[in-house]
Formats: sequence, C-alpha cells, structure tokens
Amino acid sequence: MVETFVQSTDDVVRFLKDQHNLIKDLFEEVLSASEPKARERAFTDLRQLLAVHETAEEMVVHPRARREVTGGDAIVDARLKEEHGAKEQLSKLEGMDVASDEFLEELTLFRADVIKHAEREETEEFSRLQRKLSAEDLGRMAKAVQAAEAIAPTRPHPGVESPVLNYVVGPFASMLDRARDALASAMR
Repeated sequence: MVETFVQSTDDVVRFLKDQHNLIKDLFEEVLSASEPKARERAFTDLRQLLAVHETAEEMVVHPRARREVTGGDAIVDARLKEEHGAKEQLSKLEGMDVASDEFLEELTLFRADVIKHAEREETEEFSRLQRKLSAEDLGRMAKAVQAAEAIAPTRPHPGVESPVLNYVVGPFASMLDRARDALASAMR
C-alpha cells in the first residue's frame, strides 16, 4: 500500500493538507507515466491513498466539524456528497484500461473534482477546526486519523460515507480490499 506518512503528524489540519499535496503529486505521476505498468502502479497508489484518506475524514474529521464548526452540518453534508461522487468516479476509473485515452480523459476530470473538493475542505472545514480547537485536540485528531487510515478500506465504497457505516462495514471492506490488493500485487 502507498505510504501515507507525511511530515506533519502533530496537527490534523497540517497532516491532511500534506496528504492533499501528496494526492496532487500522485495524480501527476499517473498522468505523466510513460508506460501502462507504471501508470497502473501509480494509479493503485492514488486509489489507495484516496480511499484511506476519505474514510479517515469521514470517521474523525467530519463528525468533529459537525459539532464544533458553525454551520458544520451543511458544510459536512456538502463534502459527503462530493465524496460519494468521487467514490463513484474512482470505482469507474478502477474498471478502465489505464492505457486508454478514455482513462486519461476521465482521470483528468476526476483530478479537477478532487482538487476542488480538497480546497473546499481546507477553506470551509479545516481552517475553522484549526481556529476552534486547541493544539492538543488537533494532535489527538491527527493520531485518530492515522489510526483510522491504518484500518481503512483501500478501495472506494460508494454509499459508505457515514461514521457509523465506516465503523460497521469498514473493517470487513478493509480486509477484503487488502486481500485483493495483495493478490493483485502478487500477480504483477
């Protein structure tokens, strides 16, 4: 699985922003790959990071934003709608031939949506949490996000965007995803 380690692990906002930057870099790696195997490896890394990142946000960050941020319900509901659409797009991409022009076209559109989503999270949700919470709370949340990512599914699961569903379905989906990933890796 792709390494989700980033430098800023003591503040959830810095941690997630660093991951957003890593996601942007992985999009570029996929799009600039010169041969299908390299593109496939880079896309697998991107898919895995997106899946664990979004799951952790859904389990840790969004519930806290609902409670702590003025207008949090509306902000989080909008982000969850975007995340559901992203999971559907990522699932579609997963089934496409990475060597095709159609894949590159769809990935380019997907990248634009993901970047807009990340920018909205950073401005509407993360910055407000950072202003509202203590450094200790932000540090605890960073640890919770890392723990959630360690057990999160590595593939998109549209319809599993709530904390409850992530806790109920997530462990089983994660086990199956990680087994599929291991088999796919062994077959390369």
